[in-house]
Amino acid sequence: MDDLEIELTPKQENYQNLAETIINKFNTRGIEGYYCIDREEANAKAKRFLTPDSTISWGGSMTLSEIGLIDDLKESDDYIIYDRADAKTPEEKRELFGKIVTSDYYFMSSNAVTMDGELVNIDGTGNRVACLCHGPENVILIVGMNKVVKNVEEAISRVRNIAAPPNAVRLSKNTPCSKIGRCADCQSDDCICCQTVITRRSAIPGRIKVILVGEELGY
Repeated sequence: MDDLEIELTPKQENYQNLAETIINKFNTRGIEGYYCIDREEANAKAKRFLTPDSTISWGGSMTLSEIGLIDDLKESDDYIIYDRADAKTPEEKRELFGKIVTSDYYFMSSNAVTMDGELVNIDGTGNRVACLCHGPENVILIVGMNKVVKNVEEAISRVRNIAAPPNAVRLSKNTPCSKIGRCADCQSDDCICCQTVITRRSAIPGRIKVILVGEELGY
């Protein structure tokens, strides 16, 4: 955070205290942690990591859209952007993903973060979690404090019952959760919960950076 004096609400102060606790846990896991009080500060913080002419991509994320980061990146002439939405055919998608996985910076959010500093993500095709695990030189996650949970078990429950149903609706998926509002442990062809990744440590210290934000962002 900046050095300006800001009068925090009790909720904001609690978010800040909790974030500091989690960041200390990140440090033991080779993950760099940061805290920003709101989306504007988080947007600015994320862009400070970037260097001119760097290659940048991102995974599907309501959080990145809500803080305005994706629009800013697309409008800038300072970077080389790999936007998966530009690929129209399976061949183009495969070629573009080959570039994305070797990008300098990859942005995403996390479906959940445990109080012990673990990242929990569930994906459909797995492209997002694949880049989290390996490939891009830097992975920067921007995560609202509403996604903090006690442990991995609670994290998986949160993803399936809180994050996945509205995402299935947003993506027009024909899944039980899109209709009943909670996980039905389905085997639907439209299932968006195919891959579960628990990141308990960054194998390359500092490669993964997490910006916690004192707002409710994403699903």
